Amino acid sequence: MTSRETLLATLSPLLAAESRAEAPAAGVEAGDLEQAVWLRLLEHLQEEGAPERPAEWLRRAVRTEARRARRARLRERPYRGEPAHEAGRSPESHALVAERRRALRAAVRRTPGHCPRLLTAMLHPDDPTYREIAGALGISQGSLGPMRSRCLGCLRRMLAAEVPGAGARGRVP
Repeated sequence: MTSRETLLATLSPLLAAESRAEAPAAGVEAGDLEQAVWLRLLEHLQEEGAPERPAEWLRRAVRTEARRARRARLRERPYRGEPAHEAGRSPESHALVAERRRALRAAVRRTPGHCPRLLTAMLHPDDPTYREIAGALGISQGSLGPMRSRCLGCLRRMLAAEVPGAGARGRVP
């Protein structure tokens, strides 16, 4: 084991304890604080070599990084235009909604006959009226309702076949 490896192995428990002690007051995770100090130590080792009093250097470095994190936290403000700050909208929920939309659009494309065009027109973000949809598709407005019903039934059956049924105790296999 080299002297550098010995130094790192010796300081590891001290750094973990100091980071756990300082992290709550700094408003950061102990692991993040520990990682920042490891980076500082490696930079110090590369530029100046091993510190004379490694334990003291480490304690000072932890406190310095904690202060830096505290100052950064006070200066940083969340961007309110970000969708994640909307009520209940996290990046995960955005990803799930987008995935559901992709699955729905893919299922719509697989429907038979005139259904893909009809369902695509009905899913349009402008929310067109029956008259507008009938005009765009070149069909009578009276036949739009029954056709819509048949297409939605077909789509419902397709999607139901793709969703796995609940197994024992409601678990999905």
